[in-house]
Amino acid sequence: MASPRTVTVVALSVALGLFFVFMGTIKLTPRLSKDAYNEMKRAYKTYVRALPLLKKMGINSILLRKSIGALEVACGIVMTLVPGRPKDVANFFLLLLVLVVLFFHQLVGDPLKRYAHALVFGILLTCRLLIARKPEDRSSEKKFSPQGNVGNAGKAEEQPSLYEKAPQAKVKLS
Repeated sequence: MASPRTVTVVALSVALGLFFVFMGTIKLTPRLSKDAYNEMKRAYKTYVRALPLLKKMGINSILLRKSIGALEVACGIVMTLVPGRPKDVANFFLLLLVLVVLFFHQLVGDPLKRYAHALVFGILLTCRLLIARKPEDRSSEKKFSPQGNVGNAGKAEEQPSLYEKAPQAKVKLS
C-alpha cells in the first residue's frame, strides 16, 4: 500500500496540474469561457501598462498572456502525467509564475479577491514541493551500530530506540 506521503504528493500533483492546465487554457483560448478569456485580455493589458519595462523589451500584453498561459499548460501537463523529478521542476516553474502574477496584481493595486486564488495555489505548490522533496522518514527502519559485537566480529548489533532505552514508569492519577 502507498504511504500517506505518496498519496498526498500524487493528489496535489494531479489537482494542481489540472488547475493550471485549465487556467492556462483560459489565457490561450476563449473556447472554455469567453468572459474569462476577455477578462484575462483586459488584465494583461493593465499589467503591461503598469510596467513600461515590458514594452521597452518588446513584450506586449498578447505575448505575455500567451507565454504565461502556454507555460501553465505545459507545466500542468507535466504535473499531472509525468512521473519523477520533472514534476518538481514544473512545480518550481509554476511557483515562480504565481509569484510573478502576485507581483502584477500588487503592481496594479487589485483587491485581494482578485488574486486570492493565486495566493492559495502558491501555498499549495509550496506545500507539494516541500512534501515531495522531504527525505524519506527512516525511523521505521532498523538501526544498526557501526561497531560489531566482540563475539560477532563481522555482524552489527541491533540498537534499541531511545523510547525502548528509557525507563518505563507508571503515573498515578488521583
